[in-house]
Amino acid sequence: MPIAQGAKNLADRLAVESEEGLTPTQLMLTNHDLKPVELQRRQWGAWNFVGFWIADSYNINTWMISSSMIIGGLSWWQAWICVWIGYSIAACFIVMNGRVGAVYHIGFPVANRASFGIWGSLWPILNRAAMACVWYGVQAYIGGNCVYLMIRSIWKSWDRAAMPGPFDPKVSSTPDFVSFFIFWLCSLPAIWFPVHKIRHLFTVKAYFVPPAGIAFLIWAVVRAGGVGPIIKKSNDVHGSDLAWQMVKGIMSSIANFATLIINDCDFTRFARKPRDAIWSQLIAIPIGFALTSIIGIFVSSSSNVIYNEPIWNPLHLLGYFMDGGGSVQRFGVFVIALAFALAQLGTNISANSISAGTDMTALFPRFINIRRGGYICAAVGLAMCPYNLLTSANNFTTYLSAYSVFLSSIAGVMSTDYYIVRKGYLNVKELYDARKTGPYYYTFGVNWRGYAAYVAGILINVVGFAGAVGQDVPKGATFLYNLNFFCGFIIASATYWGLCKLLPVPETSDKWMEVGDEIDGMRVAYSNDSRDGFDEEKMIAGQDKSGEQAKNF
Repeated sequence: MPIAQGAKNLADRLAVESEEGLTPTQLMLTNHDLKPVELQRRQWGAWNFVGFWIADSYNINTWMISSSMIIGGLSWWQAWICVWIGYSIAACFIVMNGRVGAVYHIGFPVANRASFGIWGSLWPILNRAAMACVWYGVQAYIGGNCVYLMIRSIWKSWDRAAMPGPFDPKVSSTPDFVSFFIFWLCSLPAIWFPVHKIRHLFTVKAYFVPPAGIAFLIWAVVRAGGVGPIIKKSNDVHGSDLAWQMVKGIMSSIANFATLIINDCDFTRFARKPRDAIWSQLIAIPIGFALTSIIGIFVSSSSNVIYNEPIWNPLHLLGYFMDGGGSVQRFGVFVIALAFALAQLGTNISANSISAGTDMTALFPRFINIRRGGYICAAVGLAMCPYNLLTSANNFTTYLSAYSVFLSSIAGVMSTDYYIVRKGYLNVKELYDARKTGPYYYTFGVNWRGYAAYVAGILINVVGFAGAVGQDVPKGATFLYNLNFFCGFIIASATYWGLCKLLPVPETSDKWMEVGDEIDGMRVAYSNDSRDGFDEEKMIAGQDKSGEQAKNF
């Protein structure tokens, strides 16, 4: 008996903040971080979203995506067109899926319950959380490479070739591991801050990192005596091959956003007003990522003149600059490497730490909040030893990138459910209701329509996906897979819409009706009869004013 009591006391101590009066089942569905964001924490304005995306665009992965298009045979201007088109399309998807967060102030794990069911939502959430943890480790290791350059610009003896340590030289080295650990350790304080305050990190990054990238561009172009031959080089592919290479370039840009598309509401839920999350994202995303891409193209083109080979990884090029220069060059490398390290930190926090933390909150809401989930994500990222994965498996990063596009099926189901099936109406309090009579309980807590559509969206791409990770597949499947995100999204959307037409889901509206303005400080305990910020009379009045609700879109 004392042991049981001790275990209960320990569980109570570890439990996170949650509303009083919740049943044991509701404690598996909600805590403070999962509830709709109250008015005082809605602090993200339009310029915060602009700074967020400008900051997010300046990372090494974005730099190299356009480079891969040129390696595939496109000219620089054709690659840049693909970047503009791809990220403009991605921005539309971002805004579309982020709308539910901006209006109802709920994150991806809760919004997902309307589409997949109270318990059915757990699989998509687990899917997203696992991907975020793996990517956190990968991006942290890349950030460690930035720290390696910073230290080596101060101490020349900090050299991976001279200090292999206990590692296989093909895998890692002592300087690489220590640099990775330093970056990982320095990232931990950023996880501590709540999401509505972490916006300041992206503001600092937006002011510091772009000027450093432009300085890197000027440095490379001056050393090369011009922009280099890549800018003058024409495309190597023609006809239908050129068309498909451009399609692949566009899709690779969209794939870079696949994970953020489905969980943008984790950030838009903190928007002051729904419109703050619309035009700011639509404009900032294509402009920020296009400028980063063109800088990468010009710098890599200049490296072809300086070293007689195009160097697409900016960190490798910085290493060459440092080895061939004096103290001034080493200081320049330090500053630019610091900017890239800050860029990786911001990207890792936004795309991985916060996302994983929010998802884990929904998986274990009684004991995990966003902060604890973020630290669990960081621990997994360290424990997975990403240096082994990156160096020992050539297809690993290809697999991660390819796998992420399967999230398009989730995006297709959620978008169709919100915009077409429900026409913007969500009964938010019921999203925390696990009773069988709840509208989002469906069948044993699972909306089988959402899962059928999800599987259909995956099946259209599964053969091409096998080809993307090195298997021999028919050529037609490869061409179809080149349109992977659209195929998954469209098939999942059409399937879900058709199933909802045949077997309608409850709690829908006949006309456009968003009632999120009435949500503030909502209580979700069953014993609470009042809707506390989701007043029934106001909701009915909102039905009569659905035209006014729609115009706010």
